Amino acid sequence: MIRINLLKPETKEAKEIPVEGVPEYKTKKGPGVGNLIFLLLVIAVAGFYYLQKKAMDKEQQLLTLAQEEKSKLQFVSAKLTELQLQKESFDKKIALINLLKSQRDLAVRIMEELSRVLPEWVWLNDVTFGTKNVQIRGNALSNNLIADYISSLENSPYFEGVNLISSTQRTQGNDQYLEFALTASVVNPKQITAPPPAKAAPQRRTS
Repeated sequence: MIRINLLKPETKEAKEIPVEGVPEYKTKKGPGVGNLIFLLLVIAVAGFYYLQKKAMDKEQQLLTLAQEEKSKLQFVSAKLTELQLQKESFDKKIALINLLKSQRDLAVRIMEELSRVLPEWVWLNDVTFGTKNVQIRGNALSNNLIADYISSLENSPYFEGVNLISSTQRTQGNDQYLEFALTASVVNPKQITAPPPAKAAPQRRTS
């Protein structure tokens, strides 16, 4: 036999029975003090890092600008050094040109003087000019003619300290001659302007 219960089952509900005389307190949980301090520390560290990074970026920019300025100054310094070397080179070339010009004018005047006092039967083969001296090479028919030429050079206002370096006998065919070399110092070459006038030869007395 099967039984079916058509009645609602009884439900058992547990009901809280309030206790009279005891107040009811409700508590709220807030953030702890330690968490707040930690949060403040994190914010402080983050702010300090931000300020430090900003300062480092600024210093890096200043360093980059300084390096660029240094590179520019090094380029300018190298350029100035190059220009200074070029100027010194040009000054040396100009001084050399002026010296050659002065020596060229001096050489013309000295050659005129060497030719003016040259005795007959004496001829020059080579003349070399220095800054303050002259070297002379030539030929003569006798030692007396060489001595006369040395005397004429010593009496000239252009020369002093005339020395005979060598005198060698040469033979060419049936002719004999002397090959000589002289040196002389130039006296005050800057004051030489023109060769002095030739002295008149003394007149011989006739009996």
